[in-house]
Parts: sequence; structure tokens; C-alpha cells
Amino acid sequence: MSKPATVRFRHNQALLAAAIIAFIGALPLANARAYLVPVLLVPLAVGIWAWRAGTDVDARELRVRALVGQRRIPWERVVELATDPRGRAVARLDDGQQVVLPAVRGDDLPRLVSATGQALPDASAQ
Repeated sequence: MSKPATVRFRHNQALLAAAIIAFIGALPLANARAYLVPVLLVPLAVGIWAWRAGTDVDARELRVRALVGQRRIPWERVVELATDPRGRAVARLDDGQQVVLPAVRGDDLPRLVSATGQALPDASAQ
């Protein structure tokens, strides 16, 4: 059985570049005093988050990825896909919970729905 096609939504990679620049910029500070070495952890964490965090979508499930860990949500649990007032995509689940989909904007919802294999309703038919 072939693996279903997965659509990946990720944050802008400029965040990763900024984290690398911040890490390099923090090196002289960390070398100045030993107790300042943990300052390097901040740009490192931001860089890992920018590289890893996002939403993966296929015909079976949503996978919401964070800095540490991930959450798999089968499509059977999703009642509605909508946007919040800030323009972020939100999945409303059958238990009333709302899950913000990282790196997915409201404008990305048609692409997200098409990754499920479902067709969007035709707006002109209504």
C-alpha cells in the first residue's frame, strides 16, 4: 500500500536564518562569562522550532508539530476548519476543543482541504 501524499505547512524559513544570526551574535557574549553560556539556548530553541513546527496534512489525519512532540488528529474528530480573529487556521474537534494549526493561515485552508482528498463546495452554486 502506498503512503498517502502529505502536504506540509511550515513557518517562513527567514526565522531559521534569524536564529542562526542570533546564535552567532550571542557567541561573544557567551564567551565573556561562563554563566552567560545558557544565552545560546534561546536562539537554538528558536531555530529548532522554526525548522520543526508546523502542520502536516494527508487523507488520514492532521499532524500538529511543535518544538517538542506532535499531536495526531484523525479527520473523523474534526468537525470544522475555521479561522480565528488573528487569521490563523483552527480545527474544531468533536469534543469542543479548538486546535490552532501552526503555520497555516486562513488563506491556506483550500490547500489544506484539497490535501484530504475532499472537494471544496462550489461557492458559485450557492
